[in-house]
Amino acid sequence: MTKIIRASALSCRHRDLGAKLEEYIRMGVPMKYKTDIQEEHDAVRDAAGLYDLTAFLKFNVRGSDAADVLNHAMTHDMTKLKPGQSKYGPFLRENGTICDDGIVFNMGDNEYMVCHGDGCARKMVEESAVGKDAVVEYDGGTHLISLQGPKAVELLDQHTPIELWPMKYFRHQETELFGYPCVLSRTGFSGERGYEIFVSPDLACDIWDNILSYGKDMGIKPCSLSSIFPLRMEAGLLWRRFDLMEYTPWEVGLGWVVNRNKGDFRGKEAVMAAEGKERVKVCGIEADIDYVLKGGEKLMHNGEEVGVVNDKPAYSNRLEKSLALVRVKPELSAVGTKLEVIGEGMFCTATVVRFPVYDPEKKRTHEVD
Repeated sequence: MTKIIRASALSCRHRDLGAKLEEYIRMGVPMKYKTDIQEEHDAVRDAAGLYDLTAFLKFNVRGSDAADVLNHAMTHDMTKLKPGQSKYGPFLRENGTICDDGIVFNMGDNEYMVCHGDGCARKMVEESAVGKDAVVEYDGGTHLISLQGPKAVELLDQHTPIELWPMKYFRHQETELFGYPCVLSRTGFSGERGYEIFVSPDLACDIWDNILSYGKDMGIKPCSLSSIFPLRMEAGLLWRRFDLMEYTPWEVGLGWVVNRNKGDFRGKEAVMAAEGKERVKVCGIEADIDYVLKGGEKLMHNGEEVGVVNDKPAYSNRLEKSLALVRVKPELSAVGTKLEVIGEGMFCTATVVRFPVYDPEKKRTHEVD
């Protein structure tokens, strides 16, 4: 059993909100507050929800070869990433399968910050840095506070000296918030326009408190990690631990992150050879039930087992849909395909549907005022 060996400076705030901290990436995180998860979900969609996502890992890459090192470790052409820009992408093994994913932030002056899950991103970058002018350093201090929802920009813009409204998606800037130094990034994991705030641990509580104080009358609420699951399922967002591990980008719908024209990168030969030879396809289903699936259920078609439900499905009370990401035979991944779902003591039918089911054109995350 994995032990909690890291602590967020916001742990006391989570306990005050009724959370019993549970381990995630070796940190105690608030999986649930006293408030109803549906209320938190609605806050993100209608106003904004405040999350402590400090548990996600971070490291820095510095040096004249930093861009080349990251370019070898990722599938995008990272040498084209300009200061103030960020890029999402996977980290591959030599066999072309995904071992981790994350966002790389170009901080300027040959320095990059990487925020990722609990996979091997840092290990892969360290291997790519051997013999190069690049230092890879784990960052165990920087805290990540995320404010997600349509009113996030309205609130934050009043308390930072920069003009936040024109900031484009996947852009960031060093600035101040409520007078405290931080990095403000227009990124998130909600399907809404939102911002991530990178700040030192000694300032995290003050920024958290100020956001909730100034945002109270706007309907902004603190949100537990459990409320992320229906949000991300509605928005069709992949989670490394549940959806990506040991599959190729082609199998999980991430072919768009593979730059076919750049030079060598780890796993290039294998991942290029794997295109068109997908073992499975990850796609979304809507189950014909009014409750959440457990994950791990078998998928059947014409009496044959053809796939499995991924972990952490979700029921959207807002959309009144039971949603899940699944792995199926590639020929059965087309929208409209009918499947049967069989689990312990349950049976239902389901249909492959287009994900995301919420804001399918992603206008809410990408809009520019």
